[in-house]
Formats: sequence, structure tokens, C-alpha cells
Amino acid sequence: MTMSAERIRPNPDELLARVQAEEEQRQRGKLKIFLGYAAGVGKTYAMLEAARERRSEGVDVVAALVETHGRPETEALLSGLEVIPRKQVEYRETTLEEMDVDAVLARRPQLALVDELAHTNIAGSRHPKRYQDVEELLAEGIDVYTTLNIQHVESMNDVVAQITGVTVRETVPDRIIDAADKVEVVDLPPEELLQRLQEGKVYVPEQAAHAVRQFFRLGNLTALREMALRRTAERVDDQMRAYMETRAILGPWPAGERLLVCVSPSPFGEHLVRAGRRLADELKAEWFAVYVETAEAAHLSVAQQEQVARTLQLAEELGARAVTLPGQTVADTVLGFARMHNVTKIIVGQPPRPGWARFWRDMVVDQIIRGSGNIDVYVISGAGAPKEAGPAAGAPTISGRLWPYLLSAGLVGAATIAGFPLQPFISPTNMVMLYLLAVAAAAVYLGRGPAIFAATLSVLAFDFFFVPPFYTLVVAETEFLLTFLGLFLAGLAISELAARALQHAELARRRQRQTEELCEFSQGLARADTVGDIVRELHTHLAGGFRRDAVVLLPEDGKLVPTSVGTVSARELDQNELAVAVWAFRQGRPAGRGTDTLPGVDRRYLPLKAPHGVVGVLGIKPPKGSRLLTPDERLQLDTFASQAALAIERAQLVESARQAKLLQAAEKLQTALLSSISHDLRTPLAAIIGILSTLSDDARLDEDTQRDLVQTAQEEAERLNRLMGNLLDMTRVEAGALKMSKEPSDVQDLVGSALERLSRRLRGREVTLNVPAELPPVTVDPALMSQVLVNLLDNALKYSAKDTPIELRASVVGSEVRLEVADRGIGIPASDLDRVFDKFYRVRHPGRVSGTGLGLSICKGIVETHGGRIWAENREGGGTVFTVALPLGPQAEEEAE
Repeated sequence: MTMSAERIRPNPDELLARVQAEEEQRQRGKLKIFLGYAAGVGKTYAMLEAARERRSEGVDVVAALVETHGRPETEALLSGLEVIPRKQVEYRETTLEEMDVDAVLARRPQLALVDELAHTNIAGSRHPKRYQDVEELLAEGIDVYTTLNIQHVESMNDVVAQITGVTVRETVPDRIIDAADKVEVVDLPPEELLQRLQEGKVYVPEQAAHAVRQFFRLGNLTALREMALRRTAERVDDQMRAYMETRAILGPWPAGERLLVCVSPSPFGEHLVRAGRRLADELKAEWFAVYVETAEAAHLSVAQQEQVARTLQLAEELGARAVTLPGQTVADTVLGFARMHNVTKIIVGQPPRPGWARFWRDMVVDQIIRGSGNIDVYVISGAGAPKEAGPAAGAPTISGRLWPYLLSAGLVGAATIAGFPLQPFISPTNMVMLYLLAVAAAAVYLGRGPAIFAATLSVLAFDFFFVPPFYTLVVAETEFLLTFLGLFLAGLAISELAARALQHAELARRRQRQTEELCEFSQGLARADTVGDIVRELHTHLAGGFRRDAVVLLPEDGKLVPTSVGTVSARELDQNELAVAVWAFRQGRPAGRGTDTLPGVDRRYLPLKAPHGVVGVLGIKPPKGSRLLTPDERLQLDTFASQAALAIERAQLVESARQAKLLQAAEKLQTALLSSISHDLRTPLAAIIGILSTLSDDARLDEDTQRDLVQTAQEEAERLNRLMGNLLDMTRVEAGALKMSKEPSDVQDLVGSALERLSRRLRGREVTLNVPAELPPVTVDPALMSQVLVNLLDNALKYSAKDTPIELRASVVGSEVRLEVADRGIGIPASDLDRVFDKFYRVRHPGRVSGTGLGLSICKGIVETHGGRIWAENREGGGTVFTVALPLGPQAEEEAE
């Protein structure tokens, strides 16, 4: 069996990832790039020819934006195709034209033609770059044909500049080409292209002459042509390998390579990142861009911090995994990360630096090379690299930079003055300790540079003032040379150690502040119960820790609405701001200020992503004149947004669960209510109907019998009335709509009213009253409190024998008036004493007891509405006592005392 025919088992993880990628790709539009090496090779012409062929196959094709540049043959191909009108954009009092993305999305063709993929849109457009417009069309399922020249590929940018001497400003990330479904090379021999240029078929004659001198030279075109063909060949090779891996065809697979690019605050880092991307493409390797945050990072200028952020962002755009690592030294941290992640090649830079800076950089490179072991190290020369940026605005002035050195000189002078009185008593070598104190003070309070300056001055001052011959720099005894060397080296060591300690302390304080802010925010979210509390907590931390004005927009009735928490109202967000927020919410990607989507607005909008989707949008507006956020601060801000999204989703889920529980309880209540009252409603109604039928049908009944029947019907009607009253009262209690009309009421009147309402049912029952006349009045609603006593007495009548007494007592206990209704019935099981006040709960009784199980629940609702308490207890000897405790007002308490 030949090697090409052999089969191996495919990697399951890679196979699954590929299947998932293909599934996602089926939902997106397909991208085809017509790639050329220069303007005029016929990219637009080839794109239009392919589009007309697709239209002949029945595909719906529109020209979203096609630049013919006045060429008749190109215009002829465009004629007959539907052209989407361009969007008019006002820019600096001039009307310019751009592709109308919204019009294309509204038209929704099967295929859209978009020329010049690397074009930069006019300020105020939705996206800064045209390739981002294309990405949005693809995300909506629209296929796109587009054109691109090789010099606009981001990873080729510095190579093109080196070959042609022209730096191309409009670039496209390599990921766009990598993600394209097809790449077709439009090729033309350079000699023919130059001939077309001379004939005026590419530019007008004046522009053509300038282009030939600046860019369109035969050597340049040949090199660009080779780059385009190589880039396409690499893509074909990738597709072939993917095909073989998917079908488990054995081949000469290369060993896995991993690259690491070292990033620094220098602009040269962008050059390294592009070189790393090209090498990663050649090796088919995963690669990292690593920035080591040492103690010196605490003193980077704002411009240097922004340079680091731009370099790492470029690396991510080119497909790298950007990492920021804290560490004491660059070399040890880089090598440790490389070994941990099985990196096989490290790329470091050697930009041109003068003097001491060059020595320090070379020392770092040498340390990496010495410690690399089996890891290959590539050192990229910085010849022709961009120079370091000048001092940023707000950097220390010359006088500000000199002031620490003047102070360090003053410390050395103070040590010298202090040494004169001690000179007769101590030896010159011991005088060195005074200067070491001065160096240490300079290192702690002024920094490394002033401390080294103080060490140098200390050696000179010690030699001049305290080493014979005095007041000269001549050394008579050679042993003092060792003292000088020891003083200088000790000063350098002290300055270095002190400076490192201070820098590490500053970094530790910064990390601690970030950790404390995140911890406080997490604790605040844990305490927050509602979405409003969460938004308030987020706004507080963003305003305090980041000095940023924040607004949170949440979906409500199909629209994004700003929350009422914070300083931003709906009126302050104009239509553009709201449109950007809606786009971020729907697409699930950041938009607005500092992003690639609609960057012209005032705020940056971050989607609040949770496991179940986007729950809202966070809008952040920096104050005027504020600096940009550092990479660490942006990472912390993203963490805050993620934590807030999780908390908002949790609160929404809790609220949904609560609503579902309430709905379930309501359904259960309805079921129990119907089950409970069906029999209790039917019984009195059946009795009343039967009595009325008897009275109407049988005229021979004597007067006593008729009177008894009417009395029975009246009792059943009252029973039915009490049942309906309980149902209505329970409804009002549940809805919180129980209206009270409180007034000072005499307890004896309340008791008398309740007994009067139950007079017929109490007939023949022994009722013992113990209600002192001197009891103070209670402030209650008389009707409702009388209903409580009626329900308690009715309960005692139901669950006690007819020959047992019912006791009703009243007394003052502390600041309460207590009313007790006691019986000698069957009692309540001890485990059910707390449940007797639940809706529909009824104690099991040997006999049939009518009722709905709502009476005691209504009592509890009324009593608690009055601010009182109610409970049940079993009595010794059998029976139950129900106690109602009502609070006394201040005046009533004085009367009771």
C-alpha cells in the first residue's frame, strides 16, 4: 500500500472543531476575493465577468459598490446589473459617496459586489473600514465578491514598504483572507501592466508618469506579483492539508510549531508582530504575542502604554493570542511562558538605540538566547524601523527632570558637611557610611537615576574632601581605590534594589487596588437583589474607579431603554447613540468610541453577555481630556461588564422563577378553592332550595313547622353569607387591598358585637366571659376586629362538643391587649400549630365539619394588618386557646398603667 493511500484515525477534537466551523459557515454568506498585485491587472473586470455568469445561472446579483474608474470595458460589464444607490455623506463641507450598507441589507440579494476591500470609509460611517461592512453583509447570509491588492494585506505591510519604499496605510487583517471561501488570483505580466499604464488604461497620463516613478517599477511589480502568488499558494496548501486531515489521509505532516513574539513599548513591536505572522504562516504554527509587565512598567508614559495596547491589538487582528504577563525580568518570564506552552521559536527585536539603551536591550536579548536551550531564537534587526515617539504631552520638562538630580547632589553635600565634625574621630573608610546613607535616601525617594548620580558624586566627594592629599582628586594610597570601587558598587546595588522594591511595591499596590475593586464589586453584586440594585452598583464602581460616566440599557417591550439609575437619561442619548447601542445588542460585539463600528459617537457600548444571551448594553463615556484606558484597565472593565451581565441574568431568572411560583401558587389556590367550597356552597343552597320547595308545595304545614323551616333557611343563608364573606376577605388580604378605618374601640363592644352576630349559633352553648370594664380602648377597625372574634368563636363551635363551654377572656399584658378564645375540643396536633393559619388547612375531625379552611387565615391577615399577633396553643385537659395580641397606643398604655 502506498503512503498516499494509507489512512489514520483523525483527531476527534480537530474534526469536531472543523464540523462546527462548517456549520457556522453554512449560516454565513460566502466570500470570494479577486486578488491582484497592483492596480490595473483587471480585478474589477474579472469580478464583473464572474458576477454576470452567476446572474445567468439565476442568482440575484447587485452591485453594492463598483469603481469603474472611467474604463469603458469595465462600464460595459457593469451595465445591466442592478446598482444600489450610494450613500451621500457630508464631510468637511463636501458631499462624498460610500456604500449604503443598510440599503444592501434591506434589498437582501444573494450576491453583492463590493469593490476595493481595503478602502477606508469616511468619518461618520458605520464602520471605519469597508472590509467591516463586508463582514456585516456576510453575517446576514449575503454572498460577496470583492477585490484586493496584495500590498493591502496587513502582514505584508512592512515588506511592501521595504520593497517599494511606499508605506501603505489602508490594510486588511489576514483573517479576512484566511476566512474567505475562495481566492482567485488575477494575474498579468508586469510588462503588460506597464504597457497598459503608458496607454492610459490605468491612470490618466499625468498620474501614470508619477506612478511609474514612485511605485510601478518593473522590480517592484515583479516582487509584488511573487508575493501574491505565494500567498495564494499557501492558501491552497492549507486547503489541501485540511482536506487530508478531515479524511484521515496519512501525509508528511510537519511537527507542531509554536511561536512567541516579544512585545515592548517600542513602535518596533508592530514590525515584530508582522514578521511573526509571516513566519507562523510559513510554519502553519500557533503563535503568541507576549508583553512582560516588569516593575519599570509602572513608570511608562501614556504614549508608551497606548503603544503596547496598539501592538497587542494588531497581534490579535493578525491571529495571535495576545498575553500580558507580570514578571521581575523579561528574559525569565518569556522563557518560563515559552516552556509552559511548548513554544519552539521566539522572535525578539533589536531596534536601533543609542548608548546605554542599546546595551540594556542587547543584554535582554542575550539573556533570552543564553537561557533558550532547545528553543530557537530569531533576532529581527531594527534597521529602518520606526523611531521612538517623542515625549508625550504632559511629560516632565527639562527642569522637572533635573530637579531630582539636584536634590541627590544636595544629599551628597549634606553627607559631606556632616562628615567634617566627625573627621577627627573616625577613619576615612568609615566615612563611607555617610555617603551610603545619602545614596540610599536618593534611591528610596528620588529613583534609580538620581541614586546612581549620588553614588558617583559620593566617590568624588569622598576622594576630594576626606582622602589625603585633601582637596584634590589625586590618590596617594592605592588601598583607597578599593574603597572607591566598593562605595560605587554598593551605591549601584542599593539604588537598583531600592528602585526595584519601589517599583514592585507600586505594581503590587496597583494590583491590590484592582483586586479590591473587583472584590467590592463582586460583593456588591452578591448583595443586589434586583436589576436596579445591580445597575446602581455597576454605575457606582465605574464612576469611582474609572472616572467614567456609564449608562446601562436593558430590553423592554422590544426596545432598548436606559435605566433610571445614573446620571444619563433617555433624552441625553440621541438617535445615533441609541442606534449604536442597538447594533451592539443585536450583534453581541462592542461598538462606538474606540472600536471599529461607528467610532464617531461619544460612548463605547459593550454588550452584556451572559450564558443565555445578551441581557443589555453598557455605555461608557470618558470625561473630556481624560487619558485612554490602559490594557489592564480595559481588561478590568470587560470583567466588570461580564460580572454585571451574569448578575443581571441571575436577577432576571430569579424574578422569572418568582413569577412562575406565584402563578403556580395561584393555580393551586384556585384548584383548592374550587375543591373546598364546592361542597360548602352546595350544602346550604340545597337546604334553602329544599325548604323553599317544601313551603311552596305543602300548604298543610302548621305554623310552628313553617317557622322552624324558615329559621333553618335563614341560618343556612347566614352560613352561606359568612362563606362568601370569608372568600371576599381572603381575596382582599391576598391582594393587599384590605381597607381599614381605625378608631379607638372599647373591647367590651367588640366582644358584644361578635356575640350578637353569632347569637343564634351560640344558643344553648355555655359561653364564659372575662372582659374587665376598665380595659383601655384599642385603636382598630371595629368591623374587621369583630370579624376576627366571629371567626375564632365559629371555629370553637365547630371543633368542640355542644356540652363543653367556650371561654372568651381579655387582659392587658405589657403594651398589648390580649383577647383569648378557648374551647375544650379535640385540640390541634403539636406539629400543626404553626399550620392552622395557612389557607385551606383544616384539622382532621372524626365527624363532618363544614367550612373552607379560610377563617383562621383571614384572622391572621387582619390582625397582622393592625400590627398585632395571633397564635394557637393546646390547653391542659384538652382543647385549644387562640390568642390575639393588639398593640396599645402611648395614651392607652398610660391609662392601662
